[in-house]
Amino acid sequence: MNPTATASGTGRLDKWLWAVRIFRTRSLASDACRAGSVAINDQPAKPARAVRPGETIAVRQGLVRRTLLVVGVPRSRVGPKLVATYCTDLTPEAEWEAARQHRVQQLLAREKGSGRPTKRDRRLLDRLLA
Repeated sequence: MNPTATASGTGRLDKWLWAVRIFRTRSLASDACRAGSVAINDQPAKPARAVRPGETIAVRQGLVRRTLLVVGVPRSRVGPKLVATYCTDLTPEAEWEAARQHRVQQLLAREKGSGRPTKRDRRLLDRLLA
């Protein structure tokens, strides 16, 4: 067993989400759980729910619904290089692509009634997309 993993192999959901760097703070992780943005095995989960290895966690972050497989439960927050030892990202590539497309569409959207893009606007768009 990994020396930084908990002895019982379980831990709180909000602590796990914070420890594997899904959220920057534990309070953000708790708020997401309370808002219904986090589910374990397709069931809504509260912040204090126990997390066990082998469970699947779905987290809605903005436009992306991340799917994570719990591999282990760390005692405390781990470095970015060690995250892979505690969770496996099962998020389909289509989710990431949809988020990228939406981001580009927001940049290209023009305010209604602003007219045609000027030559300068077109050059800036070309530079952005190149």
